[in-house]
Amino acid sequence: MNCHNPISSMDIPERAKKIVLAGNPNVGKSVFFNALTGLYVDVSNFPGTTVDISVGKYKDSVVMDTPGVYGVSSFNDEERVARDVILFADVILNVVDAVHLERDLFLTQQIIDMGIPVVIALNMMDEVKRNGLKIDIEKLSKELGVEIIPTTATKKEGIEEVKAALDRAKVGNRIPQIKTLMDKVIDKVDIEAEALLVVEEDENVLSRHNLKNEYGKRDHIYKLRRDRVDTIVDAIITETNEGASFKTKLGRWMLKPLTGIPILLVALYLTYQLIGVFVAQTVVGITEEIIMGQYYYDFIMNILTNFVNEGSFIGQLLIGEFGILTMAPIYLFGLLLPLVVGFYFILSFMEDSGYLPRIAAMVDRLLTFFGLNGRAIIPIILGFGCVTMATITTRLLGSKRERFIATMLLGLAIPCSAQLGVIAGLIAPLGTKMFLLYAVSIFIVFVLTGTILNKIMPGESTDLLIDLPPIRMPILKNVLQKTYLKSKMFILEAGPLFVLGAVIITILQYTGALEIISDALAPITVGFLKLPKETAQTFIMGIIRRDFGAAGLNTLAQQGLLNPLQVVISLVAITLFVPCIAAIMVIFKERSWQESALIWIGSFVISFLAAGILAHIVL
Repeated sequence: MNCHNPISSMDIPERAKKIVLAGNPNVGKSVFFNALTGLYVDVSNFPGTTVDISVGKYKDSVVMDTPGVYGVSSFNDEERVARDVILFADVILNVVDAVHLERDLFLTQQIIDMGIPVVIALNMMDEVKRNGLKIDIEKLSKELGVEIIPTTATKKEGIEEVKAALDRAKVGNRIPQIKTLMDKVIDKVDIEAEALLVVEEDENVLSRHNLKNEYGKRDHIYKLRRDRVDTIVDAIITETNEGASFKTKLGRWMLKPLTGIPILLVALYLTYQLIGVFVAQTVVGITEEIIMGQYYYDFIMNILTNFVNEGSFIGQLLIGEFGILTMAPIYLFGLLLPLVVGFYFILSFMEDSGYLPRIAAMVDRLLTFFGLNGRAIIPIILGFGCVTMATITTRLLGSKRERFIATMLLGLAIPCSAQLGVIAGLIAPLGTKMFLLYAVSIFIVFVLTGTILNKIMPGESTDLLIDLPPIRMPILKNVLQKTYLKSKMFILEAGPLFVLGAVIITILQYTGALEIISDALAPITVGFLKLPKETAQTFIMGIIRRDFGAAGLNTLAQQGLLNPLQVVISLVAITLFVPCIAAIMVIFKERSWQESALIWIGSFVISFLAAGILAHIVL
């Protein structure tokens, strides 16, 4: 067995009992380790890794501290070290954060499933009362089948009781279905605990025993364990206002629909006012139109017009309407950079305050209809400020499937703030009926598209597994640092794509391809959408910038070329139309070119189809 035991090379007395401390990060294991070992501690490099491990003595036993992990697995060096030490332990002292049982008990149940004797130190009990919680420790002990000692390690409360309990450590209540799977491979490994990791598809353990991954049930086992932990937590924790702080009560109010929805609406309104109004209109009005649109543009034009002919291909490529020295930097630094900074500031503030995960938790059930989880509310909210920026935030979602669905819905049915301003100006004079016709049409397309994509997209979306940290006031320095680093990363990633986009658009314009495309769209706009031929040009301008297209419709309406119903039809089409060039560039950066092309073409088809159906219903 020693040939498969990485800790056999460590200097441990042959007959000494190995007591191993295990737990999630930041649960207070080091306090228990010091209490057990005192000053006689050896810190050495674990064989084959760069991870240091602490070893000490307690009576006739050897005490080993492991890195903080969320599960016994092999995804990084810390987890591999924790795995190897835990596997060959005689007793596990599992230190658990009493405030975050739904998170910590996943590791606890995994260790119990291994069949290793366990004692649980339920730490940070002082925080339990402060968070307005009550834990039925006796019932928890009965459910897990092991002894549980309530502790507050920093105050040395419960330490002596934990020491006494180590001699009474026992194997807990395993999940029967998992034990059945383990029994099928028990004869292929050295110790029972390894059988669990074989059926959990641990590559390192499979390799040690020259086994193929033909027993793997990782996802099934993880789901069984998660369901078991959730059931236990629901049964043993109750919320109480006794001793709870205002922040704790506020955190609870944010999760309950009756109070959480009004709080969310206020937060959304403030977010929209900051990003959608102040940044997207006021700040961008200064940075894009004045600083970049006037000062920078005049500066670059005064220099380069001395060397290149503005009407030549090189002139158009460098300083034309869509030039790499005109449109690209003006869009990137004048339009997007302020929006990026504003978004990351709000996101960092919400993250550090603990509110962001609560928003996700509250809307999770609603978004599952579209194959998304609660995290998707973040890009949806931000899409009303800038779809380009919102597309970047789809990185928050847990699977490729979810990122595709969210990106498709953003590019299709969420109008950005610049476009919303023009749309509001166009539709407001037409009355409530026209507004409802527009809003309901967009809503139906959003719901149908999300539902259909959820049905036809292969794979499954991820569940919302999210830790709810305490509500707190963010530290401004940390928020600003996060904002700076993420904004810098975006500019470095997006810059080359904007240059490429400028080159492509210039070539299309210089060769007359843009005009050809406009003429090609005319039969659709006139025949199917029942709109004037001139609206085709507004759709093309909508590709460049969404509000350009909406503004073009405004011009046609002022000229009397569109009646009220045609205004609504054209607004439905331009809202659902393909994303603007900035958003397209980011979509191609974030998704594969196949997915990006599908989103782009799909937007064309859906926008014309939806507007055409509406036209044939109302006209």
